[in-house]
Amino acid sequence: MLMILDFSTRQQSSPLKTKSNQMVQQPIHGDFAASNKVLPIWAAGIVYYISIVQQQTFLVFQALQSDRKLGNTGFLIPAASYSIFQMVSLTIWIPIYDRLIVPILRKLTKKEDGITILQKMGIGMIIAVFTMIVSAIVEKERRTLALTRPTLGIEPRKGEISSMSGLWLIAQLTLAGFSEAFTIIGQVEFFYKQFPENMRSIAGSFLFCGFALSSYLSTFLVSIVHQYDRWIWEGELVAGGS
Repeated sequence: MLMILDFSTRQQSSPLKTKSNQMVQQPIHGDFAASNKVLPIWAAGIVYYISIVQQQTFLVFQALQSDRKLGNTGFLIPAASYSIFQMVSLTIWIPIYDRLIVPILRKLTKKEDGITILQKMGIGMIIAVFTMIVSAIVEKERRTLALTRPTLGIEPRKGEISSMSGLWLIAQLTLAGFSEAFTIIGQVEFFYKQFPENMRSIAGSFLFCGFALSSYLSTFLVSIVHQYDRWIWEGELVAGGS
């Protein structure tokens, strides 16, 4: 009797299991095809992330050799704390974009999100270009003042402190925050939408893998540049140039 009931149960559950497997399991070649679709965007993101990594690489050095006083208070902003301006700009811009900019774009483009995900990432990459331009201008001015004007002292193991206010670094950090709001958030959305349902759990890891590779590429880039122009290295942030 038990054997008959067991056989009957297996007969009833078998179609359900088969149907469930067909719904959940995807062909392996389909998963690879989905991965191949995102690879070009992922590779472009790696190059983009280098600009973000560069900001973090040199920010503390630049802040240490700038005037970090906050107005006439005598309070020194910790050099490592300057990165908070990038986070603040990102935090402030996201609700402004969602609540004010997107409705305007929606009326103009007749699209639910205002602009496409690829357009959003492209805008972020363009902002990243301007971020690096502003960074170069600020650094050139900081170094020029250190060489032509009286300095504020010497930072141990780093070099002379420029008279340029460290608050000038906020400009590049603000732009970097805006850039992240467009490109990084856009990439997260892109990966999540392009991967099939059974692979969405690894979609976010694509972003951080790109960050990791960008860090290595940034280090390689700095090493190559250092071979020809000793701009920032062991007390040569001011001396610069070989």
